[in-house]
Amino acid sequence: MKIYLNGKLVDKDKAHISVFDHGLLYGDGVFEGIRTYDSLIFRLKEHIDRLYRSADAIQLKIPLTKTAMMEAVIETLKANKLEDAYIRLVVTRGVGDLGLDPRKCPVPTIFIITHKIALYPKEFYQKGLEIVTATTKRNLAQALDPRIKSLNYLNNILAKLDAIESGTEEAIMLNYQDYVAECTGDNIFIVKDGELITPPVEVGALEGITRDAVIILAKKLDMPFYEKMLKMDDVYSAKEVFLTGTAAEIIPVVKIDARKIGDGKPGAVTLRLTDEFRKLTKVDGVKY
Repeated sequence: MKIYLNGKLVDKDKAHISVFDHGLLYGDGVFEGIRTYDSLIFRLKEHIDRLYRSADAIQLKIPLTKTAMMEAVIETLKANKLEDAYIRLVVTRGVGDLGLDPRKCPVPTIFIITHKIALYPKEFYQKGLEIVTATTKRNLAQALDPRIKSLNYLNNILAKLDAIESGTEEAIMLNYQDYVAECTGDNIFIVKDGELITPPVEVGALEGITRDAVIILAKKLDMPFYEKMLKMDDVYSAKEVFLTGTAAEIIPVVKIDARKIGDGKPGAVTLRLTDEFRKLTKVDGVKY
């Protein structure tokens, strides 16, 4: 396997990062997870745009143009001869010292990993996922803007531990006001009273690329769609619930906190959007 590291393709066992890199020491950096389907990089431009927005938000100057970054992604995919892959693109503040001062990090670190990923077993897409509500609250949006896809994922990991300890794969995270924000690695949608609903980003949700794709698909299909504040009672009483994410794609949820959602099976809206999303992955992207 070849890894892109600071302008060069190196073997996996030689892709070394300094222990003084602020991405490692402080989670000081940004990243993107990107998917490819049959040599088509799904929504590459949107992912790259979000990466640079995240970097701008933390005053991290990426030393590559967006075009050069996209070319680096393509170069790495070709080097590993991957047609269907998961891409992890990371930019850290770079090597500094043991202090917090970002001025001590003159050159950002950039690396790109292209590999395979299967976030959930195939049976979960067919039968649905069981999840729980995390006891860990979502970071306060005014403290750490959820629109920044940063390397600081400890909040999500603590919530993921809540899921693991409950014997499930995923957990819903609530904000400090107990409104539904998102899951540990996915956005959440519900279908209730004939409407497709997802929480607004202001409550602590990431502006997911797959989330956005589903919203666009829903509007094209003339599905009534709204961004609304949701409490867990809204989710429990929903007819359908599903999660979206780059790695997860669209996955149905059939039980939350041991409560059955709808009839306990993947619903018609979820299945239709899944079908339309799969069609979209064949046309919406950059060929390499």
